[in-house]
Amino acid sequence: MSAQLEKTIKIQGLIKGLILGAVLALVSIIYFYFMVSVASAVAITVGAILFTYIIPIAIAALFCINLRNKVGGYWTMRQAATGIFIMFFISNLTIFILRDQVFAKAIEPQMAQKTKTAMVTALNKLKDSATKPEEKKEADAKIKEMEKSFEAGKGITIGQQIQSLGISIIFLFVLSIIFAAFFKREPVGHTS
Repeated sequence: MSAQLEKTIKIQGLIKGLILGAVLALVSIIYFYFMVSVASAVAITVGAILFTYIIPIAIAALFCINLRNKVGGYWTMRQAATGIFIMFFISNLTIFILRDQVFAKAIEPQMAQKTKTAMVTALNKLKDSATKPEEKKEADAKIKEMEKSFEAGKGITIGQQIQSLGISIIFLFVLSIIFAAFFKREPVGHTS
């Protein structure tokens, strides 16, 4: 019974990961279009918090609950961590394929440039509305810093991509443990 449950957790984690990845890629693409269409630094900042943290975490939590229900409603901490890690890893891979490869390279190849332009425009509007000279200097410094980070992102090497993948896997594992602690529900009378 336990081996069958482990297999079900892995399969359901894979399926839910594909769906979660597609949903989060769509959320990310919606945020891109939101960001390039608004010209307000406040709206971009609030949108970033909403679309980058709040909405994805809420959606991931719903998927964790759904995953737990798909495997019978009960799972141990280890089973929860395994299923959630598989779901998050596959989701991350799906986002990479859909958003970073298909969308950013085939559908919207100027994505990085449009993002930079939208952010610089918003910061320039913020700078123009500032009344104090130090606020204008601060906005100029942020614009220069942002332009440097966009330039640095252009020359990413294979080694940096591999390092980034390793860091992502570690982050996903830790996040999986945290989510597993919240969403585990052990059967009554189960001892770990």
